[in-house]
Amino acid sequence: MSQINDFVVRFANVNGTGSASANLLFAKSIFRMGVPVSAKNIFPSNIQGLPTWYEVRVSERGYLGRRDQIDLCVSVNPQSMAEDVRSVRPGGYFLYDSTKPLHEELVRDNITYLGVPMMETMIREYADPRQRLLFKNVMYVGALSALLNIEFGVLEQLINEQFATKQKLVPSNMKALQLGVDHVHDHLPYPLPFTVERRDLVGDAIMIDGNSACGLGCVYGGATVAAWYPITPSTSVAEAFQNYCEDMRVAPDGTHNYAIVQAEDELAAIGMAIGANWNGARAFTATSGPGVSLMNEFLGLAYFAEIPVVLIDVQRVGPSTGMPTRTQQGDLMIAAYASHGDTKHPLLLPSTPTECFSMTADAFDLADRLQTPVMVMTDLDLGMNDHMTAPFTWNDDRKLDLGKVLSADELDAMKSYGRYLDVDGDGIPYRTIPGTHPSKGAYVARGTSRTRMAAYTERSDDYQDNMDRLSLKWNTAKSLVPAPEVVKANTPTADGMVFFGTTTQSAWEARDLLREQGFDLDALRLLAFPFGQEVADFIAAHERLFVVEQNRDAQMRQLLTMELNIDPARLIPILNYDGKPITADHIVSMMKPHLENVPSA
Repeated sequence: MSQINDFVVRFANVNGTGSASANLLFAKSIFRMGVPVSAKNIFPSNIQGLPTWYEVRVSERGYLGRRDQIDLCVSVNPQSMAEDVRSVRPGGYFLYDSTKPLHEELVRDNITYLGVPMMETMIREYADPRQRLLFKNVMYVGALSALLNIEFGVLEQLINEQFATKQKLVPSNMKALQLGVDHVHDHLPYPLPFTVERRDLVGDAIMIDGNSACGLGCVYGGATVAAWYPITPSTSVAEAFQNYCEDMRVAPDGTHNYAIVQAEDELAAIGMAIGANWNGARAFTATSGPGVSLMNEFLGLAYFAEIPVVLIDVQRVGPSTGMPTRTQQGDLMIAAYASHGDTKHPLLLPSTPTECFSMTADAFDLADRLQTPVMVMTDLDLGMNDHMTAPFTWNDDRKLDLGKVLSADELDAMKSYGRYLDVDGDGIPYRTIPGTHPSKGAYVARGTSRTRMAAYTERSDDYQDNMDRLSLKWNTAKSLVPAPEVVKANTPTADGMVFFGTTTQSAWEARDLLREQGFDLDALRLLAFPFGQEVADFIAAHERLFVVEQNRDAQMRQLLTMELNIDPARLIPILNYDGKPITADHIVSMMKPHLENVPSA
């Protein structure tokens, strides 16, 4: 029985051999055939020489999370071949370079081996050693197109687009593709039991990585200043911002209406961003966990001095250096309460590149309205992988929301200006931009205790008054951050699921799988911290909730418990922290024993 548009292919390569573009070509060809596809790149932290994997999931039903079972492994890396053979499900397929015989220890009797003499063919057909290395990858894409019924014309179109400015490279790439097709036609049974069939299931979706989306969101959000220090996996956020600025922020006379500064370290980077925001610009920085650790002191300053700033945290595996090219949601606690003393920071939790774009743009308005740091919490999976996502939209009539900023006329009309006065009862004072008025509105932005008029003080009542106002502002933030997404079960249930960020795709799939097995649950997708009333109401309405996240210590569960004063026993952690994106199978395997032992109401 043929399996249409429902399988997983894993590519096992060596880092630095040019396989990434060939693997992406394979994923894009299926996307161009109108079939939902999801690609995950699992790569080492060194420049080259170590194993790298690229998993492509094809799903007629539109499931975009990782899946545990590998249907076909394309292995061209002897270092990882034993592991690659083990990864294939019983009944699956293993495609390998048969230039050399396969070692007997690598032979399983419950999978099918597909030998393609890649290097032997490359040596025969190409004289240049570099070409042999690169085109070996293109050859296996050609072989896959024959094995899986991928339309050759789609691959041809993609190659022509890829080398639109280097047309002389097209013939050699097409030749390598055809070599793979010809070998399958002449030597292997085809097509396989699982194949690709053209559909119209992707609509107007695009494929883009989250870091590029964040960079574009910064431009649309009005950012003109970026201060950053390179760190995996956030570096490409600043690079994307620069590329988009070069297209959109250069005046007709050649003036660059933006500034990008590579600082000497992360602490300097956020200090520059805070200074630029205080001076009236919209500025941001991008980093990962180790950078957030270093930025804690300045995050506390911005919180206490009430200066807006946006930080994009592309999370990776920690602590310390950890696994810098693996994904995790392990920065929640340090980001939410960054700095010493009593601090709390709004966090935005996108789950797609589309939300990376929109939430990053919104973060600047939110930071200005609240006059505080706002962090966009993505991760390596979302940031560095290409995802199928809805096209970006923007209202051209939208205006930047600078919040409570006094104009020169407003200052003129005031007898006196108190920087930290709460005149509206929402905890948010009015601020000024330096230079707005020649004599009014000046204040000193510093991290020491102050009066409502911004004068230095060490009086206990002044300090407590200020901290109470900041708590009131935090309550105001609950109504300004995005509300959660709630999906109800078909029948009332005492059980619910809670998830966020890149757990989302696998969590939705896991919910479907559980429903097919008789367990229907309500679901809540968190979009932000602090938690508004909708989150509190959802949790109060359920006896038991499964909190799905990708870290060891159940950090989101901790936040929910502390902020909403919940009995921890009601929140069951569903965790994954191996550095790979979580799968629906894993979620189901952890939830099902609880559901079977204590049936839902």
